[in-house]
Amino acid sequence: MNKLKKFTDEILNQKFTKLEIANSFIWFHYILYAEEITITKINEYFIENNLSKYNPTYLKNDLRKSKNITVGLKQNTYKPQRKFLDEMLIKYPFVQTKNEEIHTDDYIIPNSLVENTRGYIENLTKQINASYNNNIFDGCAILMRRLLEILLIHSYEANNKINEISESEGYKNLSYIINYTISTKPFKLSKEVLEILDDFRQIGNFSAHKIQYNSKRKDIDNVKLKYRLTIEELLYTSNIKK
Repeated sequence: MNKLKKFTDEILNQKFTKLEIANSFIWFHYILYAEEITITKINEYFIENNLSKYNPTYLKNDLRKSKNITVGLKQNTYKPQRKFLDEMLIKYPFVQTKNEEIHTDDYIIPNSLVENTRGYIENLTKQINASYNNNIFDGCAILMRRLLEILLIHSYEANNKINEISESEGYKNLSYIINYTISTKPFKLSKEVLEILDDFRQIGNFSAHKIQYNSKRKDIDNVKLKYRLTIEELLYTSNIKK
């Protein structure tokens, strides 16, 4: 028995209302595919399970009132609220496939920005977003620092200046790389990025090394827009995006 058939049988046994069934299909789709869902796709789940379709207008109005569902980032899409997502996962754990895929919203760096770049950059970006999404702010700050360092090194490589930050055992530390970048401007970065480069390093360092320090949401929020700008500029400067 496939997951959808088993899941549908179980929710039908609970005598769910039509809206509750729709909510359940939204949850099922989000857990399985980590993406928001349209009205049309919700009705495809109804049809696939031999259930009568939900009038699209009624469904849209009902979902707007639902406490378990919220609108997605993409237009005319829906996803489960966090509480509903967790409650349903406790009831129907078999739906979730345990693997290494990271499912998250793109709060810090849009997935579209790093899509089709390099696997390790895409994965690191997902980890940054997932850390923020799950309130792991120290982890988020440290990972942001790591991605910044990687893209700075790639930028030196792309501009044939890697020897300027190299030493016998690899690369100089990030503090040196940032200060050198600011002072010598070996490749083109905007004034806004140059002014805030070291702030990202410091936030990551505080989270990694200061014993009594814990990063907070506001610490990340204060820099996330300029961080996104910085990552985008470095992706182009490093020729990872063209």
